[in-house]
Amino acid sequence: MAKVPPLIVICGTTASGKSQLALDLAQRLNAVILGADSRQIYKELDIGTAKPSLGDRQTVPHYLIDICEPTENFTLAEYQRQAQELIASLNQPILLVGGTGLYIQAIVKGLKIPAVPPQTNLREQLANLGQPFCYQLLSQVDLVAQSKIEPADVVRTLRALEVFYATGRPISSLQGENPPSYPIVQIGLGLEPEQLQPRIVQRTHAMVEAGLVKEVEGLINQYGEDLPLLHTLGYAEIKQYLQGQISLTQAAESIIVHTRQFAKRQRTWFRKDSAIHWFDANQPNLLDSVTKLVQVDVNEGMF
Repeated sequence: MAKVPPLIVICGTTASGKSQLALDLAQRLNAVILGADSRQIYKELDIGTAKPSLGDRQTVPHYLIDICEPTENFTLAEYQRQAQELIASLNQPILLVGGTGLYIQAIVKGLKIPAVPPQTNLREQLANLGQPFCYQLLSQVDLVAQSKIEPADVVRTLRALEVFYATGRPISSLQGENPPSYPIVQIGLGLEPEQLQPRIVQRTHAMVEAGLVKEVEGLINQYGEDLPLLHTLGYAEIKQYLQGQISLTQAAESIIVHTRQFAKRQRTWFRKDSAIHWFDANQPNLLDSVTKLVQVDVNEGMF
């Protein structure tokens, strides 16, 4: 029986070096890269999302990058569908690379995701009722889901109610897992906060120097200031600068602080998964160590 190419996950916090490790490993293993970043899927968001360069994408095939317009609502279910189709069709090692934990979990665990797109009007109506009322309402229609959601978690509360009113079924009855049968190796790049901080600072300044302000200006001119993506990390702060609310130096400092906070949340998310093999992102011979682990875990000699 022919060996099944593995899915190799490379995850970790922002600025930990995932993209470079993935590029090097992909060349060594003759692999392709699937993006697992919830903002790199959007066209025109390049600098602020640290999207792989066109040169890198020519060196190694990248998928699930630049696949939708900035104005589109791209759901987790759609990401999962496209990723699963690619994994099934690509007959070679695949690297799933990114820092969006839910995207990775959707593939690695085969999450069962209710295929219910955002119901904007319904969400607004529910949000106007207030979180305490909505949380109590959820206990009446889906007590199982409510027991897993914190009382202050507005996003998950509204999503659970949204699914119920759109389908007539509790979200808890539509969820679950269906793990894939192919081999999976998960690699995590770790750095202590004091080691990550200089990388965040350097990358933020590099983004500004590379033209982040011009990128944000272009998005505002094309889609308006209310584009939801302009409320995300890196773009929101530069938009404040362009609106005259803060200086460019203050915007960069704010990006650094918010990136550090975001990295902390990512670290907490990924550390919960005991299946991830962690490597110090600064260790010597990182590529050789990761390659050795991958070959041992998925039968040495496959490559």
